[in-house]
Amino acid sequence: YVSIDKQVMGFFTIKNKYRPGLKTVMHDLGADFEMHLLSGDNDSELPNLEPLFKHKEYLNFKQSPGDKLRYVEALKAQGKVVLMIGDGLNDAGALQESDVGITIADDIYHFSPACDAILNANKFEQLSKYIKFSRTSMNIVKISFAISFLYNIVGISFAAMGLLTPIISAILMPLSSVSVVAFVTFATILMARRKSI
Repeated sequence: YVSIDKQVMGFFTIKNKYRPGLKTVMHDLGADFEMHLLSGDNDSELPNLEPLFKHKEYLNFKQSPGDKLRYVEALKAQGKVVLMIGDGLNDAGALQESDVGITIADDIYHFSPACDAILNANKFEQLSKYIKFSRTSMNIVKISFAISFLYNIVGISFAAMGLLTPIISAILMPLSSVSVVAFVTFATILMARRKSI
């Protein structure tokens, strides 16, 4: 409140500013995943955050770094796979303990907690796309393993029959590795373009 000579002239209302695209990201991820909130702040933002979560009991405020760590440990003890997204040092322990830790950084060149991935804050709106694209990437990796396995089976078969000379084998071995790497690279780029990532 602002007063002049003990007369109240007005007041300021200070609100938290959320990252652009928060509602979209929460809606997209909430459709496929169980969402939890761990915040070190008090629950004054509860009315604004409650509509974004399906389960009110998953909203946790006044959480110390130790509380966050124990919460992640408890989820993992229930057999859940935990992906933790944090943006500060107070999330470091929970990020490290989670199965996958992603730090949201305003400047990716500044210090950030140890984690599996760093996402530039201005790309936050794309978070749900990146997470869903990771499934596509895993499928590409599995296909590349199958191709590599097929190469080896065919190569060993020809070698066992005495149809491959050492020189031909020396040429085909790195060629098979290069072709698998090329497949993974081009398949990933193609799928990323198709999904507008």
